[in-house]
Amino acid sequence: MLDDLNELRTFRRIAALGSLTAAARDLGVGLAVVSKRLTTLERRAGVRLIQRSTRSLSITDEGQTLLVQVERALDAIESAEERLATGRDEPMGLLRVGAPVSFGRRHVAPVLGRLAARHPRLEVDLRLDDRVTDLIGERIEVAIRIGPPRDSTMIMRRLADNRRILVAAPDYLDRHGRPSKPEDVVGLEGLSYGDATMPWRLLGPGGVETEFRLRMRLRSDSGDAVHDWALAGAGIMLKSALDLSTDLAANRLERVLPDYASAPSPVYALFASAQTMSTRARVFIDAMVVELADPGNTSAVMPT
Repeated sequence: MLDDLNELRTFRRIAALGSLTAAARDLGVGLAVVSKRLTTLERRAGVRLIQRSTRSLSITDEGQTLLVQVERALDAIESAEERLATGRDEPMGLLRVGAPVSFGRRHVAPVLGRLAARHPRLEVDLRLDDRVTDLIGERIEVAIRIGPPRDSTMIMRRLADNRRILVAAPDYLDRHGRPSKPEDVVGLEGLSYGDATMPWRLLGPGGVETEFRLRMRLRSDSGDAVHDWALAGAGIMLKSALDLSTDLAANRLERVLPDYASAPSPVYALFASAQTMSTRARVFIDAMVVELADPGNTSAVMPT
């Protein structure tokens, strides 16, 4: 029976820190104690949980499966202890969040930073990646995604409405003119991100779909690189309105054809289960709703 909480807590710290030595230092015990706890836990479980060598360690498949359950169990126990001691449901433990790179830097990282400053027992691991991450395999507690989620096994909460809009630097528009109708963008420079296809299809007045054909000489798999090109006056970019609010407010970027925008592409939080959601995940998701609630981010991007 897995009945020793110290063994479980030690296993969790080893997995989080990637080292028995680091786990011993973090827990304030000797390396021999950590090694003994892990060995005892593996004997109780009847399987190898961690493959160890002189230079590295890796968690086995069996260890990954157990770790998910261990983290949930310890989170529940520690939250209950906190409520009994303080009367408050305090966020604590490790919150691992996944988010797209640009959106994560602009919106998710600041929220997590503020939460960590407010709650000293909270730890944060933010994974920024534009690919679709495997929440279970990568032990991500909450994933932030833009657009309809593909993973139907996850629970999702809609955080904010969002659309993609056309923008360019004022300098670029001063040099090439400000389009007044879709045909005016033909031949202008477009900035392409990822595997975006041409032509861009946007909704205009009355919800009518219109095609936009631009010259795509600059392409990148980095949203930040495309954003930097736009700021430098290299062309017209199509990007999430939530990523652009600061630059638009500071006049570093300017809307192009404001009556046109993409179909809705809302921002969602994905998580494994609402019933077993930790306090830290709930507090984070609530904070993201507040972060994205500024009407200035979205009210001006909807086609009339």
